[in-house]
Amino acid sequence: MINLSRWKVGLVIVAVLLGILFSLPNFLPASVRDQVKSFMPTQILNLGLDLQGGSYLLMEVDTDDLIKTKVNSLTEEVRSGLNDKSIAFTGLAASGSSVTVRVTDPAAMNDAYGILSKLASTLPNNASAKDLTVQRGNDQTFTLTLTQEGIRSTSAGAVETSIEVIRKRIDSLGTKEPSISRQGINRIVIEAPGESDPEQLKRVIGRTAKLTFQMVDETVSQADLAAGRIPPGSEALPDDSRGGTPIVVRKAILVAGNSLNKANVGVDQYQRPAIDFGFNGEGAKAFGDATARNIGKRFAIILDGHIVSAPTIQGAITGGSGQITGSFTHEEASEIVNILKSGALPAKLNFESQRTVGAELGADAVHAGIVSTVIAFITIVVFMFLAYGFVFGGVSIAALLVNLLLIIASMTVFQATLTLPGVAGLILSLAVAVDANVLIYERIRDEERAGHKPIAALDVGFSRALVSIMDANITSLISALIMFVFGAGPVRGFAWTLMIGVFTSVFSAILVSQVLLGFWYRATKPKKLPI
Repeated sequence: MINLSRWKVGLVIVAVLLGILFSLPNFLPASVRDQVKSFMPTQILNLGLDLQGGSYLLMEVDTDDLIKTKVNSLTEEVRSGLNDKSIAFTGLAASGSSVTVRVTDPAAMNDAYGILSKLASTLPNNASAKDLTVQRGNDQTFTLTLTQEGIRSTSAGAVETSIEVIRKRIDSLGTKEPSISRQGINRIVIEAPGESDPEQLKRVIGRTAKLTFQMVDETVSQADLAAGRIPPGSEALPDDSRGGTPIVVRKAILVAGNSLNKANVGVDQYQRPAIDFGFNGEGAKAFGDATARNIGKRFAIILDGHIVSAPTIQGAITGGSGQITGSFTHEEASEIVNILKSGALPAKLNFESQRTVGAELGADAVHAGIVSTVIAFITIVVFMFLAYGFVFGGVSIAALLVNLLLIIASMTVFQATLTLPGVAGLILSLAVAVDANVLIYERIRDEERAGHKPIAALDVGFSRALVSIMDANITSLISALIMFVFGAGPVRGFAWTLMIGVFTSVFSAILVSQVLLGFWYRATKPKKLPI
């Protein structure tokens, strides 16, 4: 096994050169990286929150708000479905996770049941389950209830959607490599390295950004509003353009914010900051039809349950674009535009905890990590030289340096985030790599004591140690995979570094050491191994 095959030598040389190429940018100042980016990689390791400082947020998707939104939407679907078929009804009301309605004409019960049954949808991962049930009751009533399976599916989907929306919003702030992960059933953990203002993060992330266009209910007078006499299909919302004075709007949504395909900061006729928007084809058609049917009436532009403005429709708006005006500052308008571009959150987010790691503390952690790595490396160097002599100890140290180089290069290429636990994983990987050399060297010693010639002792030593090395590293890899799959935050950082270290350790301990010892043996032809 101890031979200088061309493929082994070539593989080692290529690996070392690539390791140098991808590791080097980490040791170059930013000005130099800018100058060489045209002809070499310039990516560098991403440092985690604990190494460079930043903000940590733990949020929970508000399941109750999610259910409320779902039930409200279901109520409007029931109203619309029965009205479209001219089926008279009364008592349409929502309660908890259910909607009840009474059909006036007994002869229309079967038709109503058919309409309401179509509102139920099959769950994505369970074709035999529905998201709601429809039950007939006494006195010509129907009860539509969200199923537990449907609620769980909706909640899981809301978390995944929220993660994607949050990622887009944080990216708009210029935060580099934020870590956004799911924790448990409905919690989301955000780590934003380098972001020192958690309040800005909360403001940008926590805003639902639900934009809707709804008609103003002109049938409700101020006296009715003051007395709370609001029709079932309408609701009162605060009008921010009039100091928060409520206006009654119809619950039916003409067009929603998910039909937007552009949003930009503009200025109104008085040169004040405004928000220019444009719809996609489907949204533009719906908006044009709605405005054509309601000329002379007012419609409300609503953002997160607050009316931004309520203009009167002067004519059909068929161009698919418009402008939202209000008392915005330029910063507020820019923030709203970024939020609209990222999409609306499916439910409200509740902030459970937050913390900020200062840049100074992160720098201290980096220093501590460097010191601990250097101490571990020096300790290993001293041990290997004392235990196995200059030649074999030197070969193991050279292989260890290649291993360290390949770990840094791999993490840079995959843009992995190095955390303080990751540094611990790095040190452990170095120890594991040396452990492989120890197994090989001890086997070589045994073979030489048994009377084998140096070349035979080297060959048999590598061959017989390989099984033990593979067993140990496969066990480590399985443990790291379990930690990576089921762990979170720092645990995953440790596991990721350890996994990369397992592969590079096997490569450096077996191939690199073997090639170096092969060259040494060919050059010296020793009668006895200096081990």
